[in-house]
Amino acid sequence: QVQLVESGGGLVQPGGSLRLSCAASGFRFGSYVMRWYRQAAGKERELVASIGNFGGDTRYADSVKSQFTISRDNAKNTVDLQMNSLKAEDTAVYYCTTTFGGYWGQGAQVTVSS
Repeated sequence: QVQLVESGGGLVQPGGSLRLSCAASGFRFGSYVMRWYRQAAGKERELVASIGNFGGDTRYADSVKSQFTISRDNAKNTVDLQMNSLKAEDTAVYYCTTTFGGYWGQGAQVTVSS
């Protein structure tokens, strides 16, 4: 079955960095666009970043451009989100998703606080 498992979330101080990783299985990973979304408490889910199936087409929300970097490793079936210069407003649950069948991971909590 299809599985998307996020890891790497946690508590970080403002200005710090975190790297989220999503391990995918159960589908032909290299054939599909991968995306990271986030949802802060009381807010709608927001598309943060996406990456084409070969890794060459990356797109970001205006709110995270030059701050976050999405990457993928098709040999390992993983997609990562490097998050730098984190701010309190980046606090959210971060979800990995694929354009294959609309599957979502369980989410990873990122909390930016001093």
